[in-house]
Amino acid sequence: MKLNADLVGTPLKNYQTKINWRETTNYAAAIQDNNPKYFNDRQEDGIVSHPMFAVSVTWPILSRLEKFIESKEFPKEVLMTQVHYTEHLILHRLIRPGDELSLTGTLKAFLPHRSGTHTIICLDAKDRNGAPVFTEYIGAMLRGVTCGEGGKAGQVPLIPGNNKETEVLWTSAIHIDSLRPYVYDGCSNIEFPIHTSPKFAKEVGLPGIILQGTATLAYAIREMVNNEADNDPARISEIACRFTGMVRPGTDIKVCCTGKKFHKDFTDVFFEVQNCEQKKAIRAGYVKIMEGGVK
Repeated sequence: MKLNADLVGTPLKNYQTKINWRETTNYAAAIQDNNPKYFNDRQEDGIVSHPMFAVSVTWPILSRLEKFIESKEFPKEVLMTQVHYTEHLILHRLIRPGDELSLTGTLKAFLPHRSGTHTIICLDAKDRNGAPVFTEYIGAMLRGVTCGEGGKAGQVPLIPGNNKETEVLWTSAIHIDSLRPYVYDGCSNIEFPIHTSPKFAKEVGLPGIILQGTATLAYAIREMVNNEADNDPARISEIACRFTGMVRPGTDIKVCCTGKKFHKDFTDVFFEVQNCEQKKAIRAGYVKIMEGGVK
């Protein structure tokens, strides 16, 4: 199958949603994050969402992408080959219950890869006043799909890299219980049967159900907030990673902080997540932690 690089720039249909407190609290509960900023609505400013909650907001678009792409020429059959490969989330502020969000999107880049085509979709969320809330660059690997020799990149922001020799500054071991994929499915509304149907998982060649990649990333961000941001999720302004391995329920993962770069107003923190086989389930993990926090 081939993807025409000229389709880069194709817009997605607008999507609107209103956020309620049950959605935000459920998401934090799904990854066992008991930070009171997500739950204690007696706080003067109310509660905020977990930084990774944005992926739950965009899932209704991504799960029905063929209905949102504004092009009759896009070969929708290529979507059957996709797996979540990269994530890059820019937080202008944390989502709050009561937010009315309007999301617009674009097919931002088609990049050739040895496994197929790395397709990047950009989604921008704004509140009822038109102020930006978050921008998400979701990377899907379209396996066995070509896009021409050069591909087409568009305007994709660069992610800081850790150019020093990797050293583990600290680690956090986390047990992923056998029901966790089901809990995350129900609490995030991110549904896909490889996470909840052993029969389907086996049919597509997996050894069994696997934990959602965004759940693994959300656990890592939980540890970043606790260990690097003084338990203040508002200090997280950017998150990025590559998904490169599976996490089986009933096993342990290890979040490893692998480096830091200090700047005047923020710190770049790098991490990876290892599965029970000591393989990297998440590579090139990155968070930008602001000194004062995003509003």
